Amino acid sequence: MSETSQLVLGAETFCSDGACGEITGIVLDPVNRVVSHVVVEPKHRQGLGRLIPLALFDFSTPELLLTCSSAEFETLDHAEETVLLPGTGGRAAYVAGQPLSQPYSGLGDVIGNVPQPETYDMVPQGEVEVRRDERVEATDGRVGTIRGLVIDQGSGQVTRILLHEHHLWGHRDAALPVEDVAAIANGNRLKTAKHE
Repeated sequence: MSETSQLVLGAETFCSDGACGEITGIVLDPVNRVVSHVVVEPKHRQGLGRLIPLALFDFSTPELLLTCSSAEFETLDHAEETVLLPGTGGRAAYVAGQPLSQPYSGLGDVIGNVPQPETYDMVPQGEVEVRRDERVEATDGRVGTIRGLVIDQGSGQVTRILLHEHHLWGHRDAALPVEDVAAIANGNRLKTAKHE
């Protein structure tokens, strides 16, 4: 029987020479349900998140250890990209009718066009990203949020999804078999009802 490992969103990861960040996303093929990359973001957003190929994880240790140094981590592909879109002109993106636009109405010619930042996830084509606290829907309504995935160490195949259920009387975590999941990412849906 093959061994499995948990990829918990928010878990700390370590390079060979120290801590490198925490898992903020898991990238997978939604059809075959195979994980290809893990998004690791440096603590306190001190730098850009990186797309870590699953092959760089050493699953022989209890902690999430990468087989690269911090310097090698910095050379991996970025997990997101920020571009500046052309400005809206005039009042620094204030729209008519907004309360804050009135005091700056005389600055329209001074400020000019202000570029607006837009951030995109750099997910490989044909794959999707699972992020922390994404909703999970049962056939009869919301059942909880995603906490992570359990994968086969050798193939990267998803075997279970980690679900965090929260309700009026408390909360609990559950590991659901992947067979009970209709869709992962872009609307996580189960094949079962909430009571099941």
